[in-house]
Amino acid sequence: MLKPVKKFMLLSPMIIALVVAPALLLAAAPVQVLAPSQVFGPILLARAGMSLDQAVSQVRRETGGRILSAKTVTENGRRVHRIKVLMPSGSVKIVRKPAG
Repeated sequence: MLKPVKKFMLLSPMIIALVVAPALLLAAAPVQVLAPSQVFGPILLARAGMSLDQAVSQVRRETGGRILSAKTVTENGRRVHRIKVLMPSGSVKIVRKPAG
């Protein structure tokens, strides 16, 4: 039969683990939780494309220009939104965005 001191010595690592482990978990730095759209948004958008209205809004925001025309066309077997923009500098630029 084990002496009481030896029993305590055998249980002490388990007791320490039960007391210390939760304390370490509570002391850990806070973790930032990201929404799925923050993580997968660009990937899904590139894969699924976007509507013509979304593409026009995005191009308007990105360029600051005036939209002259916008249409969905097929280029190289893929559907794309072709958006013609009058840039603030006065030049005309054609922007292509993946279509949904």
